[in-house]
Amino acid sequence: MRPGRPRAAGAALAALTALLLPLTGCDRPAAPTGHPVAADPAGGGGRGGDRDTDRSAGGDGGRGPGGDSGRGRTLPPVVDHVRTTDRVVFLTYDDGAERDPAFAGLVRERHLPVTLFLTDTVTGPAYGDLAGLRPFGASLQNHTLDHRSLRGLPRAGQRAEICGQQTKLRSRFGVRAHLLRPPHGTYDTTTLRAAADCGVTALVLWRAALAPDGDLTYTRGAHRLRPGDIVAVDPDRPSATNLTARTERLLRSIEEQGLRVGKLESYL
Repeated sequence: MRPGRPRAAGAALAALTALLLPLTGCDRPAAPTGHPVAADPAGGGGRGGDRDTDRSAGGDGGRGPGGDSGRGRTLPPVVDHVRTTDRVVFLTYDDGAERDPAFAGLVRERHLPVTLFLTDTVTGPAYGDLAGLRPFGASLQNHTLDHRSLRGLPRAGQRAEICGQQTKLRSRFGVRAHLLRPPHGTYDTTTLRAAADCGVTALVLWRAALAPDGDLTYTRGAHRLRPGDIVAVDPDRPSATNLTARTERLLRSIEEQGLRVGKLESYL
């Protein structure tokens, strides 16, 4: 073998290695995007990333970007529907439930896994009553400290509202809430960042709402309940009346459609 050939072969191998190295990362899984895996994109133009974003923030389409700019933090998703094959829907209440004493009896009797989004300045005096519903399936989650509209507030102000209520729920109940319903269903990208700062893992809106007259209204998609729908009962109407009677009527409708009430926290 002539001198110098091994060096030439080595140079050729080094060149080939240099060409192949950039390709070794092509099969790596993509980084988390932060998009809501629980949300159903098939429903048409609703809040939370679909075409109709009137009640959410502009710019991010309501679903939040893949990470917090400059921090690499994955932001919580925004959901109004859970993608599931289980024939369940989820009942949620924004304060006010304590104003109807019969409602607590209904939850106890039927062991309803309702989700109660609580504001300290609204629900504070009734915290003790609501705590008694937890063994019967009720979940207590975050609806901010003072019920201020979050959209447009600076990050510090939004953190004060969200983290402040996290602290209240933890100190009064030992609850580490991980779901947030922003007051009036409005939020912006700053809300997602502040919520992530406070340990929130999802912002919960709704696809269906129970109106004071007992009828269901829908924010998007088909005007009927579908498995995985999140239903808001009297969203931000703490003075609405006949809560128990309307909930019982809703439960009958749910059962007639072959559905049942599921525990939202088990799916998010």
